[in-house]
Amino acid sequence: MKLKLLFALLVFQLGFSQHRTCGMHEVMQRIMNDPALRASYLQQQSKFKTELQKNSNTTTASPNIVIRIPVAVHFPNVSTTSTIKACFRTLAQSQINILNADYNGTNADISNWADDASFYPGTNTGNLQVQFVLATQNHPAGTGLVNGDLAVTFGTDFLGSNDNDTTWNGYLNLVCRNAGSGILGYSPLGGRPNIGDCVVIARDAFGSGAGCTGYVPGAPYNLGRTLTHELGHFFNLDHTFAGCGEANCAVYNEQNPDGDGVCDTPATDTESYDCPAAGETSGCSDYSLTMNYMDYVNDACMYMFTSGQAARMLAWYNTIASQFKTNVLANEEFLQTQFSLYPNPSKGSFTIEFKELTSNFSVEVFDITGKTIFENNFDQASNLLQVINLDKPASGVYFVNVKSDNGIVTKKLIIE
Repeated sequence: MKLKLLFALLVFQLGFSQHRTCGMHEVMQRIMNDPALRASYLQQQSKFKTELQKNSNTTTASPNIVIRIPVAVHFPNVSTTSTIKACFRTLAQSQINILNADYNGTNADISNWADDASFYPGTNTGNLQVQFVLATQNHPAGTGLVNGDLAVTFGTDFLGSNDNDTTWNGYLNLVCRNAGSGILGYSPLGGRPNIGDCVVIARDAFGSGAGCTGYVPGAPYNLGRTLTHELGHFFNLDHTFAGCGEANCAVYNEQNPDGDGVCDTPATDTESYDCPAAGETSGCSDYSLTMNYMDYVNDACMYMFTSGQAARMLAWYNTIASQFKTNVLANEEFLQTQFSLYPNPSKGSFTIEFKELTSNFSVEVFDITGKTIFENNFDQASNLLQVINLDKPASGVYFVNVKSDNGIVTKKLIIE
C-alpha cells in the first residue's frame, strides 16, 4: 500500500511540474515591498487609469495606424561562435514572428473561435495592431553592435538575475534564461521601457521549432505562447483567473486585485491546465475562457485575446509610448518605397524588385504561426530583381521580411 501511495504521489508531482507556471506575482511582490518602486509603479498605474478611461470605447488603434515597437533579445548565458549565434538570431526572429501573429489575431488557430464562440456570448477576439520589430539602428554604446545588426546580445547584458538593464532602456527587452525553479517566465504587471524592464522566458519555452544548443522548446510549451502570455503582463493584463468578486469589471485595485479588470473575459478564480474543451470548465458564473492567452493551458490550446484585453493593452501602450526609443528602427516609409513585391497573390513564386541596387540583403518568409518556410542571404547582388520560389506552400497568408543595411520591413503575401 505504501509503495502504491508513493507511486501515485510521484505521478502527481511529475504531472504538476509539467503545468504552466508564471512568476508575475513574485515580481509584483518585490516591487510593492520596495517603497520607491511601489511609488513609481502606482504613479504609472494612475496615468494608465486615465488613459483607459479616455479610450473606454476603443478596442484597437486607428485602422490606419500600426504600432511599431523596437525589440531587443538577450541571451545572457550564450557566448560562442558566429555560426551558433546565427542560430540564436533566427530563434529570436521566430519568436518575434509568433508574437506578431498572436497579437494581431492572424494566428492560424484563431479560426477555432468560430466553433467555440457560442459558449461565450459578449466576447469577441481582439488585436493590438502592433508590429514587434528587432531594432537595427543606433544601438547602445558599448554593445559591439553597429547599424544594420539585429539587437540580439550574447553573454553581455541582463546578467545574473537582473530584471532590468538601463543600457537597454527604451526597448522592449526579451531575456531568455533560467526563469526560476519550475517557472516558465515572468514580467512585471505593467512594464516600463524607460528603466529597461524585461520579460524573462525560460530556455525551453522560447520560440518554436528545433531551437539552438541548450535552448530547445519543449512540449507542451514549444509554440512560443509563453512569451505571448508574459508579454500580456508587460502590457498590464492580469490572469483571466484573477477572481470572482469584482463588482465592476472595469475597476482594478492594484493593492488588492479581485478580477482582471476586463469586462469580456468571464470571471473565474481558478486557472486551467492542459487542453480543456470550450465550455468544459466552469468559472464564477459562466464557462471559463480557457483558450485565452492569459490562462495556463498548453501552448496548442491557447489562441486568443479578447477585444477588451486589446483595449487595455492599447491603453497601457499609450501610457508608456513615449518611453520607447524612436530612432532604433529603420525608416519604414523609406524601405517600403525602395522595393515592390509581385505578383501578390501568387502561386508560390514571387519577385522582389528594388528601385536601387542593394548589394546585401536577406529574405525570410514565414507563415501565420511564425514558422519560417524560406530564408536566404543575398550577398553582392548585382541586379534589381530577385525571384523567390517557395517549395509547395499551402494556400494562405504569409509574411515576407526583407532586411538590408537600412533595416527590416515586412510585407504580407497571399498564396493561392
